[in-house]
Amino acid sequence: MSTSPILSVLDLAPVVQGSTPAEALHNTIDLAQHVEQLGYRRYWMAEHHNMPGIASSAPAVMIAHVAAATSTIRVGSGGVMLPNHSPLVVAEQFGTLVALHPDRIDLGIGRAPGTDPLTAHALRRAPLATTSDDFPQQFGELLGFFDGSFAETHPYRNIHAVPGRGYRPAIWLLGSSDFSAQLAGLMGLPFSFAHHFASANTEPALAIYRASFRPSAVLDRPYAMLGVNVVCAPSDAEARWFAAPSALAILRLRSGRPGKYPTPEEAAEYTFTPAEREVVRGWTSAHVVGTPERVRDDLRELAARTGADELMLTTVVHGHAERRRSYELVANAMEVTPLPASR
Repeated sequence: MSTSPILSVLDLAPVVQGSTPAEALHNTIDLAQHVEQLGYRRYWMAEHHNMPGIASSAPAVMIAHVAAATSTIRVGSGGVMLPNHSPLVVAEQFGTLVALHPDRIDLGIGRAPGTDPLTAHALRRAPLATTSDDFPQQFGELLGFFDGSFAETHPYRNIHAVPGRGYRPAIWLLGSSDFSAQLAGLMGLPFSFAHHFASANTEPALAIYRASFRPSAVLDRPYAMLGVNVVCAPSDAEARWFAAPSALAILRLRSGRPGKYPTPEEAAEYTFTPAEREVVRGWTSAHVVGTPERVRDDLRELAARTGADELMLTTVVHGHAERRRSYELVANAMEVTPLPASR
């Protein structure tokens, strides 16, 4: 088990107090260019809807912009929530991205809505399409459009995704439960687990993934990545100050009042009830916050304990400069080596 995992970045395009979604999206481009120079392996964007503090509602559009503004870092979705979309449309979108940026596009697929039930209904329109029960069927259709692997009797056998067929991205399954872990293993696909919000199930899910793994044309051995919330600063006190607003943000989200990402001053002024502190404790228990040395040690311990091949860091703080600095401090502490300028 590696003590020096590969490092990547998950970006939610946070919209902070005093800013706009446009600013958040421009910050995404700047951050992607910054972490590419630092040597991070991949840059993924999440899919969320009806959240004023998150601008990443259209991953395919953002991936196109980020890939065009970078040259070596892999760019992808973390993830596309497949029940929200037609598999044919996803195949066409990501086939287009692969045609434009060969060997650099990742398609991370999730089965949760990435939003509340009413918004999920608005996305999917059909009343019965608000569950993920048919996810395996949808996923099978997606692969069929990329690979032309539909059975002879399948009604979509003669539909060609253009681009799509022959332009398959690197496909990952994402999850926070045993379901996606087992499916990824059975299909021989890389698996990304949401440790950043489901840490209690990390090791059981990885055990199921590895136990169910069957070698495929994609992988001959399991490959696991963990999402991790990280805030790094020169001192522990400064790191805690910048990380504190996440507690207030999650409380507002879980009470049905999502808003823009708070400032550290807002978080410092808020008085948490005992019940709210329990919610916060559960949310932050797996967060990695502190100096470069502390973060380095915690990340290496996490990788060693779980056997993770790769860690995908998500850093949400109010100031964009502080977010850039956090990724830089971690890269230096972990001795990340930048890729060559061209391939």
